[in-house]
Amino acid sequence: MSEDRRPPAPHPAERARTIATRGGRAALLPSNGTEARITPAFHHVHPTGEATMLLPDDHPLVRTGATTGMLEVADHAPVTLREPVRGLLWITGWLRVLDPQEARQACLEVAEQRPDPRLLDVGHGMSALRLEPASIVVADAEGTTSLQPDLFATAEPDPFCTHEDHWLRHLELSHRDVVGLLSQHLPEHLRGGHVRPLGLDRLGLRLRVEATDEDHDVRIAFSRPVATAQELSVELRRLMGCPFLAQRR
Repeated sequence: MSEDRRPPAPHPAERARTIATRGGRAALLPSNGTEARITPAFHHVHPTGEATMLLPDDHPLVRTGATTGMLEVADHAPVTLREPVRGLLWITGWLRVLDPQEARQACLEVAEQRPDPRLLDVGHGMSALRLEPASIVVADAEGTTSLQPDLFATAEPDPFCTHEDHWLRHLELSHRDVVGLLSQHLPEHLRGGHVRPLGLDRLGLRLRVEATDEDHDVRIAFSRPVATAQELSVELRRLMGCPFLAQRR
């Protein structure tokens, strides 16, 4: 499919905010060579693109102090796939250890958006670090795009991002017939593969086709952007070929 005929997709900044909001699995890669990859005990990406992370007090990076580094956040599919990562977010910038007062304030800010008992460990064996972004990159099936932090900050995450995983798991486990109906929108040469629900956003549905040669991600567009569960239901029923049922709902 040519670039100008590709189904519409959310803006890269919106996709980046969505990955950040979901949380995902994180790895910290400092540039000072202390370790190859570090798994924070907790991480949170703020709407500004800044990230707060927790590491044990005795971690070498805490003792090192300020440095530069990159936080990688992986967006995993909610169903079991042979290639489970459907998107990556990389935030590169300046990393520093927060002093006790800054750490307490940072934990309060995070708790307002994402309460987590691990935040209570700061000052009791855990230290808080802050990554201030210089550049942000998002990579997924739509492409790889570099973003300025101010563009990331003005975008909004997808309205369905906190419910998407539950809905797609339910679709995979309990409604394979629905997946079959949605498969009619796939290109003909992909219809023989194993079709899995991969993603859902305000502009459409994404399916993963696990073929014998390789995996293929296909976006199926809605007829219009949706913002509520009711609007989403109408569009899904239309894709299934049930417009009358959609109108009655």
